[in-house]
Amino acid sequence: MKEVYDFLENNIDFSLKPNIVVAVSGGPDSMVLLNVLMDMRSKYIFKIICAHVNHNVRKESEEEKIFLEQYCLKNNIIFEYMKILEYNNNNFHNQARNIRYEFFDNVVKKYNSNYLLTAHHGDDLIETVLMRITRGSNLKGYSGFSIVSKKDGYKILRPLVFLTKDEIKEYAIKNNIPFVVDKSNEKDCYTRNRYRKYILPFLKKEDKNIHKKYLEFNNELLRYENYINKEVENIYSNIIKNNEIIISKFNSLDILLKEKLIERFLANIYMNSLYLIKKKHVQNIIDLCNSSKSNSSISLPHDIIIIKEYDILKVNKVKNKFKPLYKELNDKLILENNKIIEIVKNSDDTSNYCIRLNSEEINLPLYIRTKKQGDKISVKGLNGTQKVKDIFINSKIPKSKREKYPLLVDANSKILWIPGIKKSKYDKSKQEKYDIIVRYKLKKEEKHEEK
Repeated sequence: MKEVYDFLENNIDFSLKPNIVVAVSGGPDSMVLLNVLMDMRSKYIFKIICAHVNHNVRKESEEEKIFLEQYCLKNNIIFEYMKILEYNNNNFHNQARNIRYEFFDNVVKKYNSNYLLTAHHGDDLIETVLMRITRGSNLKGYSGFSIVSKKDGYKILRPLVFLTKDEIKEYAIKNNIPFVVDKSNEKDCYTRNRYRKYILPFLKKEDKNIHKKYLEFNNELLRYENYINKEVENIYSNIIKNNEIIISKFNSLDILLKEKLIERFLANIYMNSLYLIKKKHVQNIIDLCNSSKSNSSISLPHDIIIIKEYDILKVNKVKNKFKPLYKELNDKLILENNKIIEIVKNSDDTSNYCIRLNSEEINLPLYIRTKKQGDKISVKGLNGTQKVKDIFINSKIPKSKREKYPLLVDANSKILWIPGIKKSKYDKSKQEKYDIIVRYKLKKEEKHEEK
């Protein structure tokens, strides 16, 4: 246990009389950690806050809460508790972990603490490393977890990582430390339990201190990861701006830096759901950047679309399936892109943002609709027709905006105008006969004119 005590003394500033939050399940690991801190109160002055989560999946959970609450009351420990009432996705373990750490985070902030202690031990580390290697991951992912990690102004410390599960349990029994037993830890239906029951015993027969070898391996991977992360930090803002990747700059990088940039880019998007991203997803994004196609996209978990638009790679969250627009233009129509199309009485504008029409040459009423397959327009000044799709491409309109782009048509769906881009042969000059003027502008311009 000396390593545990030394670790705590080296990583906690006891001179500040801190408030220390401990995640406690009631099992032997967390109860031993709690008792180590209680023992250290004989030497240092600090407060212990026990943070306990009832996962609400076992009938014994209520009894364990009462046991722990009474234990804390008896030993002058502050008790903080929460019960998870429901789970709303299929990944129970991941959701439970997210809820648990959000609760811990709130408790840390409530008591203005600089430290959160968890009871992860050496066996946990071995299990995590093996599971990640089997599943497949990246450099950091192949490691287990950091002994010390930083989060939002406080440290997460894992002092028991130097010990095995058996050593912790023996210490608890020898020192009469009470604890509860979660029988679900014996069920083979959980992946971690199978590693714990069948693989760890074999490894420990080979070397009883195998957990320390895995700790060295873990720390070595984390050192490499930290070094690469510094390199990524130095170039990140030059490659990724406004949450968009500049492809020409990205493609000039070494493959390892590409992978790490993508991982960090996706971490900002997925947050606690980053586990959904696999190595194949990262490679698909790299392939997308290398694609000769100017406009293309790939799908990622949780309805995330990665879109390539010329030299830019960006993210789109699919909310609802796109519904084609088809509305009559009576006076004014406000569009989703913060622009409006309106019929006005007068305008000096002769650009592509304004069109003049003769009602005798078209079929009223006018409509605003989105494009259809095979749409063509009789472009002003040209003989014949031109595909709307080709006009969008030549005008470098991003693919993600094309299906929503407004078109002005008459009652026979004849395309009269692609606002801001092209006018049809039906457009009239100021010297010709016209009786309808339609303008396309930003909504904020209207507000400016009213002031």
